[in-house]
Amino acid sequence: MKLFKKPSEETQSTPKTASDNTNEIGLGTFGGVYTPSILTILGVIMYLRFGWVVGNVGLLGTLLIVTLSTAITFLTSLSVSAIATDRIVKGGGAYYMISRSLGIETGGAVGIPLYFAQALSVALYTIGFAESLVDAFGGLNQLYVALATTIAVAVLAITSAEIAIKAQYFIMVAIILSLLSFAFGHPLETTNIEILGASERVSESFWTVFAVFFPAVTGIMAGVSMSGDLREPSRSIPVGTLAAVGTGYIVYMVLPVVLAMRADATTLIEQPLVMKEMALWGPAILLGVWGATLSSAIGSILGAPRVLQALARDGVLPSWLSFLGNGNGPNDEPRIGTAVTLGVATATVCIGDLNIIAPVLTMFFLTTYMVLNVSAGIEGFLQSPSFRPTFKVHWSLSMLGALGCLAVMFLINAVATVIAALIVLAIFIWLQRRELETTWGDARRGIWMALVREGILQIGEEDTKNWRPHILVLSGIPKKRWLLIKFADDLTHNRGMITVCSVLPSASRDVSQQSDMQDTIREYLDKRGVQALVRVVTATDFFDGAKLLVETYGIGPLTPNTVVLGDSQEPSRRDRYCQLIGHVHKAKKNVVIFREDSDRGFGQHRRIDVWWGGLQNNGGLMLLLAYLLRTDMDWRNAEIYLKLVVPEQAAIQPTQANVDRVIRDLRISAKSQILVSNGRPFYDILHESSQNADLIFLGIRTPGENFTKYYEDLQSKTSNLPSTVFVLAAPGFSYGEVLSDR
Repeated sequence: MKLFKKPSEETQSTPKTASDNTNEIGLGTFGGVYTPSILTILGVIMYLRFGWVVGNVGLLGTLLIVTLSTAITFLTSLSVSAIATDRIVKGGGAYYMISRSLGIETGGAVGIPLYFAQALSVALYTIGFAESLVDAFGGLNQLYVALATTIAVAVLAITSAEIAIKAQYFIMVAIILSLLSFAFGHPLETTNIEILGASERVSESFWTVFAVFFPAVTGIMAGVSMSGDLREPSRSIPVGTLAAVGTGYIVYMVLPVVLAMRADATTLIEQPLVMKEMALWGPAILLGVWGATLSSAIGSILGAPRVLQALARDGVLPSWLSFLGNGNGPNDEPRIGTAVTLGVATATVCIGDLNIIAPVLTMFFLTTYMVLNVSAGIEGFLQSPSFRPTFKVHWSLSMLGALGCLAVMFLINAVATVIAALIVLAIFIWLQRRELETTWGDARRGIWMALVREGILQIGEEDTKNWRPHILVLSGIPKKRWLLIKFADDLTHNRGMITVCSVLPSASRDVSQQSDMQDTIREYLDKRGVQALVRVVTATDFFDGAKLLVETYGIGPLTPNTVVLGDSQEPSRRDRYCQLIGHVHKAKKNVVIFREDSDRGFGQHRRIDVWWGGLQNNGGLMLLLAYLLRTDMDWRNAEIYLKLVVPEQAAIQPTQANVDRVIRDLRISAKSQILVSNGRPFYDILHESSQNADLIFLGIRTPGENFTKYYEDLQSKTSNLPSTVFVLAAPGFSYGEVLSDR
């Protein structure tokens, strides 16, 4: 079922100006992007797992992990900045950017895992807070502390997001104080300080440690997710995000040097709060870790519901979850979404292990980063006129970021990568099957346009190896000749192109009405499951319009090679009709005339009779069309009968052997049927033999002198037969070779 969405304020196609992308009462760069991003970057992993990282892989390994992680985040930040400065960025952050670039299906396929990643992040940070609290004071139940903290930050977010945001400034002061206290601290009394190498007791691999550390640099999502609350997102997101990434990199490159110089690997691995033991004033580290974990939890509990809200408003979620798109108060706060996120986070808290949750988050965030990079890379590569970011990034950098994300995912855990890909693919297919409609453009059209352009330029002359039926159906109004369109659709079976054409009298429609009629016909075909192009033209009469289409329709070498006509039953128009057949033949296109049995239609779709005279001329095309027809689902159980008439009994055996050899060589499942005329007229044999067929193929002669009289006789002599297809092959093309090449 299609979900028709009304254009909303955020999806209207309007010219972009500086004022369009502003929010008078929104947050600025420092408070809305830099602060939540840097507080999430300098968070629980830094305080509780950075020593563990250094202890497992050594100083050089840690610096490599920090550099590699930050490089991926930096490239993604560039891509985010390009997208953010190209279009108005509303609520939903990364989901909003991806859906408006690669389409709602891709956006939803990534947005749903992104929501869960941010919801799980809440649990990651509250567990980190609980772990540090229990380590400092003891006697507390870590699970209960984590649950209470999760509920507290959710209540704060529901009650007042503004208070939660302002609290971040005090937390930043606490983090700065903790880092200063650590910088002026002292080494621990250990017997084996290892600066360049890892401990002999290392049990974790480089990529396992990388997976645990990577969430430490995913803080850019905290700022991007607040996009709908920013005063000027197109400016704030690039400046705030890149500044946070740079600050985080400097801090993370200095800290491992200090850690490695002050303690040995065993101590770093076994003491989660080793920074507290080294600090000049230990409680400052506790204040920092508590502030960092709580601020990160607040940032995630603010960001995740906004992604959920955007998913619901775009119709990505099922209709019964549309209430998740509701907002409350003047700031449109997603309180219902926050309550749902609280439920997800609470369930995750019960797992209670940072080392289990962190790698899961890494996969989710890497997937999001990869698609964000692909979005920017494709937009930049296609050079679409609509993609004009003020923050310019070469497409190769974005694609490098995407490849980096993919490579790291496989190196961390190939099985988990495949599972993550399958989850995203399943969501994508589910959304595509729901046929969501959007009112915004995305890069997919640009991709297809680029491919079509390149493909058309590369297509040469038609050859037997790559022949496909490209059909021009002169149907008139589709409702009146539906079986004609159905027949053409059955022939192509997604192998070629179909264009359904109608010719209107010149005085009956203006240009705008002509365009409206094309849209109406296209919608009608879509509802009936036929993928076809539509062309409506005006002309003084049908035949002039049809000739115009035959002569001009197409782009370069991509033109119809087969014209499908309905049979003309009107004697007064017969002469013009036959002239049209001759015109199509001279244009070197196949003529296929379909005469419908109005009572039987296609009968049972079980029997196709081909009255054959060999692979030359019409015979090869008729057999090819019969073969193509049987690849359609409706005709898959049909039997093809090749029927030949010989003058006498003695000719049956050699003719049968010859036909059977041809059928075998062509690898087509068909039955030969050799009939003896014994002096009887051909049309008597035709009526007798094919009266019970579901479809009949007959060849017709090349138009010439007295062709109209010939066609009238043909109509008369084939009347009262089942649905019949009259075939006239284009001159100068061997359809026998097409069959032989298959």
